[in-house]
Amino acid sequence: MSTQDTGTRTPSGAAARPGTPRFIDSVSLIAGREVSMRLRSKAFLISTGILMLAVLASVVLGSLFGGQSEAAKVAVVGGAASVVDGNDALEAVPVDDQAAGEQLLRDGEVDAIIVPAASDPLGVVVVGLDETPSNVMQALAVYPTVELLEPAAVDPGLAYLVAFGFGIVFFMSAITFGSTISQSVVEEKQTRVVEILLSTVSARALLTGKVVGNSVLAFGQILAIAVLALLGLMLTGQRVLLGGVGPSVIWFVVFFAVGFVMLAALFAASSALVSRAEDVGSVTTPVTMLVMIPYILIIFFNDNPTVLAIMSYVPFSSPVGMPMRVFLGTAEWWEPILSLLILVATTAAAVLVGERMYRNSLLKTGPRVKLGDALRG
Repeated sequence: MSTQDTGTRTPSGAAARPGTPRFIDSVSLIAGREVSMRLRSKAFLISTGILMLAVLASVVLGSLFGGQSEAAKVAVVGGAASVVDGNDALEAVPVDDQAAGEQLLRDGEVDAIIVPAASDPLGVVVVGLDETPSNVMQALAVYPTVELLEPAAVDPGLAYLVAFGFGIVFFMSAITFGSTISQSVVEEKQTRVVEILLSTVSARALLTGKVVGNSVLAFGQILAIAVLALLGLMLTGQRVLLGGVGPSVIWFVVFFAVGFVMLAALFAASSALVSRAEDVGSVTTPVTMLVMIPYILIIFFNDNPTVLAIMSYVPFSSPVGMPMRVFLGTAEWWEPILSLLILVATTAAAVLVGERMYRNSLLKTGPRVKLGDALRG
């Protein structure tokens, strides 16, 4: 007795129906699309180039104005050489008489002339061309020994510049790429392109791809800034400053890489609550404030150890607070690790909450979706 085969078989030579793409493939495709779109944007490339030039210019100007200046050249006559001897800030150019020194001064070869004068209490007279040679006078000035009860480990001016650098780079990068994610989410929702995308990929894959793509760009930009700054310090001979700034810059890059993922997920989730580009600003304001507050605090309280200590453990401000404490030398070796673990845990929670809000709001058009509805689904 023959048995009929009731099972379904694919006919020979017939093409199998394509299945749903894997999650990792969907994420890679969406992330690649986000990266390629940004790299083709002239505005992005120009702004990145300007930012790179600004970083390089700040390092070069710092070496010119903050580094050691060249010794001032002075023409010395006779016994006046004893006043200049041993003074590293002055370079003596011996001349036979004052007339020869005046000729060098008029030719711009020296900054001033130092001649002996018995009538002067100091025994010498400084001769300038058309104004008082302040650099020479400062080099000749005699100051008493100064002792500090609580000497600062880092120059306050340098500390402010480092704090400003961390703050402005964090603020600009987070706002720039966060705004890009927000605009992309609302544009896809407003044009209903998202409905086509969701017929092929899941909302989780779509959100993950956007976050990964923009995080890669943001991290690449921050890494390029860090490498350029460290390379500039090496080429300009600021090795002492490099030794102090280097570790804090490395920690800043690490903290930013984790912290931006958290911010990117929140930008995307909050933007999914609205269907019009005009309403993006109102829903992303809380996230924007989370970016602005650390920038403001690090600028005005970079010398306050209590504020910096709190900032270094609050997830939204630790990307600037902890690297600043590392630079100042006020953080123990284990504190950056603990702060990073807190940031990683907070980022994971933010991504889970953001994914739920994004998934529950993406297909809802019309009025703004309430936060409670986005969380409940």
